[in-house]
Amino acid sequence: MEAATLEILKHVEHLFERLNGPFSFRLIIQPLVAVVLAVRAGLKDAQEGRPAHGWAIITDSANRIKLLQESWKDVAKVFIAAVTIDIIYEIIVLRHIYPGQSLIVATTLALIPYLIIRGPVNRIARHWQH
Repeated sequence: MEAATLEILKHVEHLFERLNGPFSFRLIIQPLVAVVLAVRAGLKDAQEGRPAHGWAIITDSANRIKLLQESWKDVAKVFIAAVTIDIIYEIIVLRHIYPGQSLIVATTLALIPYLIIRGPVNRIARHWQH
């Protein structure tokens, strides 16, 4: 195999090793915190009569930046904690820091759950309000 392929495989292997390694509790805690933040934000969106957050980001180009900043403000602490904990994991287990892997892990554990949950919570809450 060529060197680039081996390097990619090494990174993929590192990502999957996190499932059973030290600090694996964060694989539950961090998405759970992101979900709680998303539920809170989705309920607030419903109270204010705002559209589903993810859909608004995609369709409302005039307010897209504002909506993304709002999302970041909600989830930044969880994301930064996820990056920090992952870097600590890398130092302890891998004896090297892989910033790209840390960003992938933090995005998976914090940003994606937040963006997936906020809009449906808004829709469900608005449905119950009527």
